Amino acid sequence: MSLIDEPQDFSTIANVFLLHGSLQSPAFLDGRLSAELALHDLSAEAWLDAVCSNLGVEQPRDKASAEHLLGWRRQALEGLAASELKFEPLLPDDLFSLAEQAQGLKEWSQGFLEVVDDADEEVSARWSSDLREAIDDLRGLSEMETDIDDSAENEGDLFALTEHARMAAMLLYTEQHPGVPQVERSDGTETHH
Repeated sequence: MSLIDEPQDFSTIANVFLLHGSLQSPAFLDGRLSAELALHDLSAEAWLDAVCSNLGVEQPRDKASAEHLLGWRRQALEGLAASELKFEPLLPDDLFSLAEQAQGLKEWSQGFLEVVDDADEEVSARWSSDLREAIDDLRGLSEMETDIDDSAENEGDLFALTEHARMAAMLLYTEQHPGVPQVERSDGTETHH
């Protein structure tokens, strides 16, 4: 099985970043990736170029790194396009403190909003009120306080906030790709265009 087909997690991608001399968190770029896939059908080649320029390198240093980076895009795209709504943002998992997880979610939201805020006005004018609301929620997340303690209450809150990010990405993708499986709205009706 090629590395492209393997599930990519936050630590794996962070390690690829480290190999390229970068300490940045993949969460910000994953937010950008999710929005780019929805709005611009970002190609594999364009994605590799974007990551490399972000890491300050001309190309991935080896085949394995390239496969991890391509697998990351493919995993996000498959999650966004799946009818089971299985998209998961690439965020720090339980191996990280809640403060680190919250920081990851904040950076993811910032990356996502950076792309969304650049969207053509003609495109954004067609977005549903559900999607606009979801994007507004992310504005709050992009400014949230991340210095939180490891408590069950904070863990529950963070889970709920991550769910907002997940839904925003899936709604954006679904609205930009009519005819792909419809996301059910909270009132039980499906969104139509």
